[in-house]
Amino acid sequence: MTALITPQLVALDRNLGSEPAEVIRHLAELVVTSGRATEVAGLYADALAREAKTATGLPGGIAIPHCRSTAVTEATLVMARLDPPVDFGAKDGPADLVFFIAAPEGADQAHLKLLAKLARSLLKPAFTGSLREARTPEEVVELVTAVVSPAPATVAAGPHAAPVAESANAGTAASSSSPSVKRLVAVTACPTGIAHTYMAADSLVEAARKLGVELQVETQGSAGLTPLDPAVIAAADAVIFAVDVDVRGRERFVGLPVVNAPVKRGIDEPGKLIAEALAAAENPNARRVTGGLEAESAQTGEGGEHLGQQLKRALLTGVSYMIPFVAGGGLLIALGFLLAGYEIALGTTADDVVKGFTLVDLPPEGLVYFLGAVLFKIGALSMSFLVPALAGYIAFAIADRPGIAPGFVAGSVAGFMGAGFLGGIVGGLLAGVVAKSFERLNTPRWLRSLMPVVIIPLVASIVASGLMFLVLGGPIAYLTEELNAWLTGMTGTSAVLLGIILGLMMAFDLGGPVNKVAYAFAVAGLGAATIDNQAPWQIMAAVMAAGMVPPLGMALATAVDKKLFSLAERENGKAAWLLGASFISEGAIPFAAADPLRVIPSCMLGAATTGALVMASGVTSKAPHGGVFVFFAIGNVAMFLLSIAIGTVITAASVIALKRLAVKKDEASTEEPALVSA
Repeated sequence: MTALITPQLVALDRNLGSEPAEVIRHLAELVVTSGRATEVAGLYADALAREAKTATGLPGGIAIPHCRSTAVTEATLVMARLDPPVDFGAKDGPADLVFFIAAPEGADQAHLKLLAKLARSLLKPAFTGSLREARTPEEVVELVTAVVSPAPATVAAGPHAAPVAESANAGTAASSSSPSVKRLVAVTACPTGIAHTYMAADSLVEAARKLGVELQVETQGSAGLTPLDPAVIAAADAVIFAVDVDVRGRERFVGLPVVNAPVKRGIDEPGKLIAEALAAAENPNARRVTGGLEAESAQTGEGGEHLGQQLKRALLTGVSYMIPFVAGGGLLIALGFLLAGYEIALGTTADDVVKGFTLVDLPPEGLVYFLGAVLFKIGALSMSFLVPALAGYIAFAIADRPGIAPGFVAGSVAGFMGAGFLGGIVGGLLAGVVAKSFERLNTPRWLRSLMPVVIIPLVASIVASGLMFLVLGGPIAYLTEELNAWLTGMTGTSAVLLGIILGLMMAFDLGGPVNKVAYAFAVAGLGAATIDNQAPWQIMAAVMAAGMVPPLGMALATAVDKKLFSLAERENGKAAWLLGASFISEGAIPFAAADPLRVIPSCMLGAATTGALVMASGVTSKAPHGGVFVFFAIGNVAMFLLSIAIGTVITAASVIALKRLAVKKDEASTEEPALVSA
C-alpha cells in the first residue's frame, strides 16, 4: 500500500489565498502534480461540491476539505499550514491547519480506515500542536504516518481477547447496572463517510463519558459498518442521529425519542446534543423515530427542514416512484398504437379484443392487431396507477411505510373523483401528515408493533380519503377539468410561451427539482390524453425534446472547439451524445459544475428554443421517456428531430462564444501589467 502523504504533499506556512475555494484549488493542484490524480478541474469541482454541503472547518483552527473523485487514482492526504489562516466555517474562527483528503471513487477499505484514523487524531490537541511546531515537510509526514499506521499489539487480555473496534461502538465509564444512568445510542454519517463520521462519533463518546452517560455509537462510514446490538437499541432511552445522509436501517430505532442534527454539530456541540437527547428521553411528547423525512431534515440543523423544503422532498419522492409506472405504461400504449392503430383506444375496443379472443382464437384483424390490443391494455392498466402511486409515495416520504397504504387509497379516491394528479398530491400529503402525527404519541411498547401495520393505516385512510370524498375531491376535480380545458385550447402564442417556460425549467438545474417539476407536470398529464385531446402529448414532446438539448449541445461544443475544454470534459462530451439522445439531461452536469455561469444560460437558451418550436409545430409524444429511441411514439418525428438539432446548435454556439470571451478577458488582464510597467 503506497504512502498516503509524502513531503511533496506538504505546504508549510504558505499563503494560498483568502477563500476556501482558493486553498482547495492549490491543494488539488498538488495532488495532480504528485501524479495521484488525472486532472485538477474534476477534483476541484468534486471537493467544492462536498464543501457546499457542509462547511469542513472544525474547532481549534482545523479544516478537513475532502471528497471522493473519479479524477483521483490513489488515496491521498495533502497538508497545508496556512499563513494567514482562512475561514472554513468553524464557529471559533479561521483554520491554519488544513488537511485535504482526496479518495478515489472506489477506495479500498484499508486506505479508508487510515483516513478515518487521521480524522479522529485531529481532535487531539497534542497531535495538532505537534503539526503546528513541525519545521519541515518530512517532520509532518513522520507525525501523520505515526498516527495512521496500525498500532502494535503490546497488550493482550488473554487468548480470546476481542480486537479493538475501529468504529466508536465503545461505551463510557458509567456503570450499566445503575438504574439512574441514562442509556443513549447514536448514529453518525456524512456524505463521503471519510472524516466527519468518525470525528463526530469520538466527540459524542468523549462528551458522554464526561457527563456520566452510557453511549454507544454506530458509524455509517466508508471504512465499514458495525451495527449496534439490537439489545443495546432496545435498552436505549433515546437516539441521536448526527447525519447528513439517510440512516441505514433506521427501522431498528422506531419508537425511540430522537434528536436530529447535522454530523458537524456532533463535532462542534456534542455535549448539547447529549443534553437534548436526555431531555427527549424524559419528554413523553418528544419526536420519535417513525421513518420518513426526519432523517434528511437533520441536515438543516435543530429545527429541521423548512415546510417548503419538506413539501418539495415529498413531491419529488412521489414523482420518482411514479415514473416507472408511467414510463412502462406509456411505452406499452405507444407500442399498442404502433401494432393495432389508434382505433384500439376508442371506447371498449381493447377490452373487447383482450377478453373476447385468445392466441388460438384470433380476431379477424390478425395476430399483430391482437398483440397490439394486449400491449395497449397492459399499458393502460399501468397508467391507472399513476395517481395512486404518486399519492402513496408522497405519503411514504412523509411518514415512511405507515403512510403507503393510506396514500394509495387517497390517490385512488382522487382518481375516482376525477381530481387527477392534483388530487393525488393533496391526498398523498393528507395521508402522510395524518400518519406522521402518530409519532408524537407515547404508546406502550406492546402496542408499538401494531401501530404501523394496523392502527396508523386505518385511521390515516379514513381521515385522508374521507376528506377527499366529502370536502376536497369535488373542487379539485373542477380545477383539474378547467386546467385540461385550458391545455386543450392552447394554440399559437400561448402554446409557444408554455414551450419556452418548460424548456427553461428543463435546463435550469439539469435533473434537479425544477427540472423534475416540469417533467412531473408533463408525465401527470399523459393520463388525460386522448386522440381528441393531444395537448398533453404535445407538452410531453416539448419537455423531452428540451431535456435532450443540454447534453447534446455540450457534446457538440466539445467537438467543435476542443481547446476550450479540459481533457475530462472532452471525454464527457463523447458520452453526452448518447446521454442526450436518450433524454438524460444529467449528461450536462459535469460541464455545468465546472462552469455554471456560461453553461447553464447556454443550455437554457437552446432548450427554450426547442420547447417553443415543438409546441408551435404540434409535435406529440405518447412515450414519457426514451428520446430518439422511442421514435415510433413521436408524432411528426421530423420536426421533433429538427427542433432538437436547432436547440443543440444554439446551446453549443452560445457556450463557445461565452468561453472564448472569457479567454480574451483573461489574456487582456495578463497583458495589462506588462503595458503599465513599460
